[in-house]
Amino acid sequence: MNRTAVLNVVGLSSNLLAMMPFLSQWLDNNKYAKVQPAFPAVTTTAQYTYLTGCAPKEHGIVGNGWYFREECEVKFWRQSANLVQQTTLWERLKEEDPSFTCANMFWWYNMYSSADFSVTPRPIYTADGRKIPDVYANPLSLRDRLQKKLGRFPLFEFWGPNTSINSSQWIAKAAMLVDEWHAPTLNLIYLPHLDYCLQKYGHDYQKIAQDLKELDELLHSLITYFESLSVEVVVLSEYGITNVDTTIALNRLLRTHGFITVKEELGKELLDPGASRAFAVADHQVAHVYVKDAKDIPIVRELLKAQEGIAEVLDADGKKSLGVDHDRAGELIAIAKENVWFTYYYWLNDAKAPDFAPTVDIHRKPGYDPAELFIDPEIKYPKAKVIGKLLLKKMGFRTLLDVIPLEGSFVKGSHGVRPQSKDYWPIYASSNLETEEVAASDVYHLLYKTIYPN
Repeated sequence: MNRTAVLNVVGLSSNLLAMMPFLSQWLDNNKYAKVQPAFPAVTTTAQYTYLTGCAPKEHGIVGNGWYFREECEVKFWRQSANLVQQTTLWERLKEEDPSFTCANMFWWYNMYSSADFSVTPRPIYTADGRKIPDVYANPLSLRDRLQKKLGRFPLFEFWGPNTSINSSQWIAKAAMLVDEWHAPTLNLIYLPHLDYCLQKYGHDYQKIAQDLKELDELLHSLITYFESLSVEVVVLSEYGITNVDTTIALNRLLRTHGFITVKEELGKELLDPGASRAFAVADHQVAHVYVKDAKDIPIVRELLKAQEGIAEVLDADGKKSLGVDHDRAGELIAIAKENVWFTYYYWLNDAKAPDFAPTVDIHRKPGYDPAELFIDPEIKYPKAKVIGKLLLKKMGFRTLLDVIPLEGSFVKGSHGVRPQSKDYWPIYASSNLETEEVAASDVYHLLYKTIYPN
């Protein structure tokens, strides 16, 4: 049994390697394959396709969020491991060898999982409206032990307009400490930094050069550390990112045709999924479209197919062909063209946008919002506004940190579809690889063979 560290470098594709000298040199002494992206090619679906060897129709993770029909609510970025409906790689290995242990460092659905050691972001939400950076860990003592060594997890540099390499560095240091203290057989390490700069700037190599340099240096420290202990290293990515220049607000389209129901509260509009005839849960370049009445499905499908920028609309047969025919999926799934991504926006007048729209709020929004990576350029003195708002929060006043733009033209990179060029596919790299291309579900078997080569 080989101890193995899996470095999940989110957004890494082969076209970026020339700007990462250490990683390129390491790959010269190892091998890498291009991974046929999972569908949809988004974080949680890709991770659990890798970790179960199954398609979404079996593991149930149809996206980063979906419509919980029983509750009539859209929920993104849930954390309970109970949402995963298949046996994970580490659960299989623990059954085969009771001495096997696993550390899950920030991969998703990490709360209450069967991993022996786990750490995941979990802010403290106080009654006065503050959000305090923190993590959840198992065992619980691991949380305090890590933050005593490393300081609080830099949550506001993990996501939002202030993202930086610091969050990935914290995760990397935490992973090495967990390895030092517990020597897990399998160490799953999530490194998200590249993902965010690519969504902001796309493949503008001049703008992302510093980010690539910082990430390359971080990989140097991690790989050097693990290889010095004879730990097998796997470098893996969930998806590649392609340049985008167009957005489509599917819910605005559906609203103008009478399918969306909104309710007004305090002068602001809220999407009412349970009362809507049809609505879209936007997730990068893929959207689950939930249709209440079956007779409306053909009408909605034709409406979506006629929309410029949509490459395909999957019905029941289409979902089955791509392995995403699960009860959690929408009745239809819209797939964008490669240069297009979907916004969640449903209001027709920005004055009616909900109060959470111009904030970083990944749980209230009924869809993914990469505009949260930006400060609204219309704000004249953004730093002063942010500082003022934070001071009010520290004094216990309820206030909104409303600094996020209400349109998506700033976003230059996205993912979710399978890029036409394999140069933008995710990669899998290790010392014992014997192929140049693998299916997403085969990553499971490659990891198994790395840990148990015989």
